[in-house]
Amino acid sequence: MLGIPKRNKVLFLVIISIFLISCDGKTEFNQYKSIENGSWKANEKVFFTFDVKDTIQEKNLFINIRNNNDFEFSNLYVITELMFPNGTEVVDTLQYEMADVSGHFLGNGFTEIKDNKLFYKENKIFPISGEYQFNIRQAMRKNGEVNPIPFLEGITDVGFSIERINE
Repeated sequence: MLGIPKRNKVLFLVIISIFLISCDGKTEFNQYKSIENGSWKANEKVFFTFDVKDTIQEKNLFINIRNNNDFEFSNLYVITELMFPNGTEVVDTLQYEMADVSGHFLGNGFTEIKDNKLFYKENKIFPISGEYQFNIRQAMRKNGEVNPIPFLEGITDVGFSIERINE
């Protein structure tokens, strides 16, 4: 790894570590999408498409957010939509804590990038098999304002994952 800047070496090691830790056999779906320039536009939906074959076993669904020090807030508001193969749609407005009371980010990571694995649905049983679509958009607003923040700085990646629950 000679000639590679130290920061890139650290980032490479962090990514490899996350990959190795996440290969535990219970993950059925795990995908991340990068946010251009680490600035999540208002009303910009991030889409994930996945197939469901198992309609019996319970699963946990997670929203995965990577943020850096440019993220200025202690919480994150998002709007999600889960679309079933039969056209049924479930819409949720969710709020997640991203920092503790002293302002330290809650996610995992040794660098300025923190990885947050946030519960979306617990013990979910998909009622029908087929292709599902999940999308998420940020819904952050400054106190007292109606319009969303046009560019939410500091969110570098948005992910979605599904894990089987061990019995």
